Formats: sequence, C-alpha cells, structure tokens
Amino acid sequence: MAALCRAGASVVSVDRRPAKAFRCHPDGDHGVTVVLGDLKDHAVVEASVETGTKAIVHLAAQTQVLRSIEDPQGTFDNNVVVTGALLERARQVGATNFVLASSNAVVGAGASGTLREAVPLEPLTPYGATKAAGEMLLSCYNAAYGVRGVALRFTNVYGPGMSEKDSIVPRLLRIAASGGTFDVYGDGQQVRDYVNVADVVSAVITSLGQPGLSGPLVIGAGFSVSVLELIALVEKALGSQLNVRQIPAKAGEMPAVIVDNSLARSWGWAPSVGLEEGIAEVAEEWGAKDSAAS
Repeated sequence: MAALCRAGASVVSVDRRPAKAFRCHPDGDHGVTVVLGDLKDHAVVEASVETGTKAIVHLAAQTQVLRSIEDPQGTFDNNVVVTGALLERARQVGATNFVLASSNAVVGAGASGTLREAVPLEPLTPYGATKAAGEMLLSCYNAAYGVRGVALRFTNVYGPGMSEKDSIVPRLLRIAASGGTFDVYGDGQQVRDYVNVADVVSAVITSLGQPGLSGPLVIGAGFSVSVLELIALVEKALGSQLNVRQIPAKAGEMPAVIVDNSLARSWGWAPSVGLEEGIAEVAEEWGAKDSAAS
C-alpha cells in the first residue's frame, strides 16, 4: 500500500480493522482511502472497487494451512468466494490488472522436487485447494474478459510489521518474548523458503508494471533452510536460546519447499534481503516493541 501510494497511485485499502496510518510524503497526506469491512459483504466490494479502478492487488485471505483443515468451508468463503467477487467487480468496472497473493501450497503433493510454475496442481489441504481455485478463476477472467491476472506464489513471507500474523517467524518471536515453548512438528528437518516482505512488495510492483506478464509466478528467495536452522537464526539475532520441543508431524504439511524463481527474475524481479539480515531486522523491531510496552 505504501509503495503504491509513494509511486503516485491513488490507493483504496480494505481491511476488517483499522490499519496503522502512514504518510507517503513528509509534507502531505498519505493519499489512501480506507474502507473498513469484510469483503464477503458485496456492499464492501462495491465500495472498494469503483468505476475507474485500474488494478486490484488481492492480499486478503485465510492464510493458516492447518486451520483450513479444521474449517474448510470458512477457508473457501474467505479465499474463493471473495476472489470471485473481486474478479467479477473488476470485470464490471473495467479494471484490467489483478494481482493475487497465491502460494506454493497449490502444488502440494507435487512438491517432491524444485517447485516451478509448471508443476501440476495437486493441493494437500483446503488452503492449497482454495488458492488453486483462485488461480483458475484468475485464468478464466484473463482469457474471457481481459482482466490480466498474475498469481504470485509466495513462499513463507516474513518481515517488519507482521506482529499479528501466525506464521513461523512471528510465532518464534512471541515465544521468545513470553518465555513459552515452541512446538516443532516432526524432526524439524522439513525445509522452507523464506521471502522478505520488502521483496514481496517489489514483486507486486513488478507484476503491475509488466503488461505482458500473466499467470503464476513463483516468488521466493531461491534457497531453503530447515525449521531447526531457522530457529538457530532467530536465536542468533536475539542472543538467547528458545525453549523448543518436538511433537508429531501433522497431516497436510509439505515435506519440502524448494523453489526456482528464475521466471520472476526474467521479468526483472530479484530478492534483495538475505534471511539472516531480514531476521535480525525483525528481531530488532520486536525488541523495540517490547521496550515500548514495558
């Protein structure tokens, strides 16, 4: 949102809760219209996407893989119904660019090797299935109605400003702050690719600025580390040891996420934030939060 605003775009932001205010320029307003509401409400969709809208960046979703197993219907409503409503609204108002936050969970069972855009869709969980469905809707609206769609298949996103997320990096830092125990599923050797939120922002900007680009695009750092290695990086950044225990693995987890980001690189995108550097930045932000709260 901030990057689009600072690039000169007129931005409408939709959220169920008020977002933290910011300014695009030191001497001016932030230039963002905020709509509060749930995108499952058609009136909110209409208020958010008015005639004259040129592009939609759709980041809203139920993002927790294991929770999707417990609530498949809620995950479907949040991830598929809302995506369909936004695409239909894009068609109605003539918006011709649509960027969807997708995931490599769409390939699921096909994740035995390096993940590329051409790996067949075979999701293991309702979350992965809903993201795959979103990609199919995107393809349909691209072909039938000229709504150019890019599905950014993010790996594990982390970075500053993510204190309310339930992904692994914020969870580790919450555990460190509380003195609690972090549960490692299985042996902790499952590997994941971690992409910094700054690189996610640049991927969105790249997608909007490339009219010839459409379809899925893998967005990741291009190298993977195990859960135990990630824990060690967090401990190094914090200068303290975490309480960790191993518990049985849960169904639906991909054993490995190793991605090839060469297609994204060919369109001019490249990751710029190293994992150790990025973890240190997040740890510093959380230290500042703790200091402010005490």
